[in-house]
Amino acid sequence: MKSLLLAGAMTIATGTCALAQAGYWVVGNRATAKCEIVTSNPVINVQVGGNIWFGTGPYQSLDDAKLARSNIPQCPAVEPPAQTPDDENKSN
Repeated sequence: MKSLLLAGAMTIATGTCALAQAGYWVVGNRATAKCEIVTSNPVINVQVGGNIWFGTGPYQSLDDAKLARSNIPQCPAVEPPAQTPDDENKSN
């Protein structure tokens, strides 16, 4: 009985840890001079010359991460892609 309770507790503990890592992060990439949204916990390695110099998160949804990215002063504004004449013809 004790081993069954211990196994159940271990299952709950590992499940909780796995769920804690899910989400979206906003990271500043020095090489591209852009802020990117990633789905894994970033490794901030600015002291050793790495490209990721900040990271925020985790955010529960992609929309939350996009909202956070728009409010970070170091992130340049993301412009929507320009429409080409071909795109305009397809929408009609």
